[in-house]
Amino acid sequence: MSILVLMDGWSPAPWATALQSVLPDEQIVIYPDVADRDAVEYALVWAPASGVLNQFPNLKALFSLGAGVDHLLRDASLPDVPIARIVDPDLTGRMSEWVVAQVLLHHRQQLRYLELQREAVWQELAQPAAADVCVGVMGLGELGRDAADILHRLGFALRGWSRTARTVPHVSCFHGADGLDEFLCGTDILLCLLPLTPDTEALIGKSVFDRLCSDGPLGGPVFINAGRGRIQVEADLVAALRSKVLKGASLDVFEGEPLPQDSALWSLDNVIITPHAAAVSSPRALSHLIARQVQAHRAGQTLAHLVDRARGY
Repeated sequence: MSILVLMDGWSPAPWATALQSVLPDEQIVIYPDVADRDAVEYALVWAPASGVLNQFPNLKALFSLGAGVDHLLRDASLPDVPIARIVDPDLTGRMSEWVVAQVLLHHRQQLRYLELQREAVWQELAQPAAADVCVGVMGLGELGRDAADILHRLGFALRGWSRTARTVPHVSCFHGADGLDEFLCGTDILLCLLPLTPDTEALIGKSVFDRLCSDGPLGGPVFINAGRGRIQVEADLVAALRSKVLKGASLDVFEGEPLPQDSALWSLDNVIITPHAAAVSSPRALSHLIARQVQAHRAGQTLAHLVDRARGY
């Protein structure tokens, strides 16, 4: 019996090495060099080509090597086996680091200070207190809750929005289509940590940007996205940034990746761009989680953090 490592765009060798170190008695194989495809029972996957997983008839479970699973669910021929998401303190901590860094860059007006530095201008900018700024978190799963907890400790006011009702400490929670207007109108910094599903694709565009708080202490609303790029409508985003409907944005994800060189986002001076690197999956850290999952499943236990295919996460 064997465990498969199959990924597109990432080097599989570090994952195989890390997993072998914590599961020394297991056979770890890397696609496409698999001599016995009938022996594969588990697969660690990222963005596999459509249909490729059907080459392994005895799969028992899939482990998605990232926070999202849209890269798997877009395959209509995906084998009908359990899919486990990665929920791990290492991945969550990396995401929260990025989120907090971006919130503080905009809150403390670092983009404007960089402009003044280039102009050799000594000028202090009016600075609101964190308590006067409301961060609205779209997506109250593991990542959203952790980011909200840290932002609360920094003093920010917090709102949260999710598809269904949630209760999160220190967060004013809203849900569903009926709660979106009230959520947006009080939000100064909009943070998207939603999964990509049919309901969230192209959700954040002009109608959302226009409903954000326009007269808040930052001088205009800010948009931060580390969820999925296809949740945002980039034409609307560019227009809102150019017209100052949005004061600024921090973007880690995009409709098409890598971000095309001719994208207008590259040249906007009120945008911070990172290359889908907010929360990089670490083979060393995550191999321990996957090993525990495999061992538990072999012992007849149910896998943790299972994906609901109907909901898309």
